[in-house]
Amino acid sequence: MILIVGDSLSAGYGLAIHENWPSLLQDRLEEAGYPHRVVNASISGDTTSGGLARLPRALERNSPEVVIIGLGGNDGLRAIPIPEIRRNLARMIQISRAEGAEVLLAGVHIPPNYGPAYTEAFHGVYHELAQEYGAGLVPFILEGVALNAALMQEDGLHPTAEAQPLIVDNVWPELVSMLESAHPDSNQ
Repeated sequence: MILIVGDSLSAGYGLAIHENWPSLLQDRLEEAGYPHRVVNASISGDTTSGGLARLPRALERNSPEVVIIGLGGNDGLRAIPIPEIRRNLARMIQISRAEGAEVLLAGVHIPPNYGPAYTEAFHGVYHELAQEYGAGLVPFILEGVALNAALMQEDGLHPTAEAQPLIVDNVWPELVSMLESAHPDSNQ
């Protein structure tokens, strides 16, 4: 089982449920012969502190093999202090690992509104935590999407339905690598 704990980018803000990238990920896993079920526990507007508060219950209910953490964007937009964001994400990794799950961090970028020091430190958190904990990392989940206005909704923050397969493409290589290393003796 794969548990996704994220915000509006994973919840599929403005989209039908079957259009969001977690639903498309489930389809791709099935097409590729993976038996994993995707549980999307993402909530629009969620922050790292909200995700941290919800995670223990989600782990208890689902017993995932992999947890994809797609949080931080709302923290960054609210200028939450970097050490707090880092602490929350680190704790989510620790809790997930304690329950036997591997972790894939889905990084986001934020606009430079708060200056280069904050923006650079924010982006660095995902890389630092992935290295420190040996977690998987998608450096920027909206790579190839965010700067293409045709793939973004009118608000300029949320991807369109057409962008969702590209998000799956961004997540897929790292996720498959994690699934394969967890089951090296099997094809899938």
